[in-house]
Amino acid sequence: MKNSEKQGQTNAGQTKTSQTKAVKDTTPANIVKPASDAAAELRELFVDGLKDIYWAENALVGALPKMAENASSAGLKGTILEHLAVTKNQVARLEEIFGVLGEKTEGKKCEAMAGLLKEGDNILEETVPGSVRDAGIIAASQKIEHYEIATYGTLAAFAKTLGENDAAKLLTQTLAEEKEADCLLNDVALNIVNIVAAE
Repeated sequence: MKNSEKQGQTNAGQTKTSQTKAVKDTTPANIVKPASDAAAELRELFVDGLKDIYWAENALVGALPKMAENASSAGLKGTILEHLAVTKNQVARLEEIFGVLGEKTEGKKCEAMAGLLKEGDNILEETVPGSVRDAGIIAASQKIEHYEIATYGTLAAFAKTLGENDAAKLLTQTLAEEKEADCLLNDVALNIVNIVAAE
């Protein structure tokens, strides 16, 4: 075989290797390998979500008294304590949902809620007691409410899709309560706390 022919074959082989490498390089690098217990069906994802929010609501029951204790506005303190009672009912409602689904009632650590509660603690440390701290407490509380609104909205939609109408009804009830809590916090912020904090 002539040297020129050998060179041509070598170049062709290198080109093919380069093309193969180029194809491999375009494969998304961020594809995550699922865990061994990863959800493969919507129902599993739905139940995982319920475990997540069950943990979150129980954590919130523990955190709300501290928020109320650090609030100086009587209106804010009352709103938080009122929502504490509502949250305890929501925990019981989630337990009812697990029963309706025939699933074991259990929580799974909610990293999102854990992060939001940690942020709330940081806000307390970073603000002086009074109206400015109250404004921070409301900000932290509304972030929590918005997370819960998104979660319950999604879970209610999953329940409807799966034909779990009783669960969907209960989740929609909690969703309405979370939206109401967000509105109450907004009213306290706009009508009282933020005005005083700005003075």
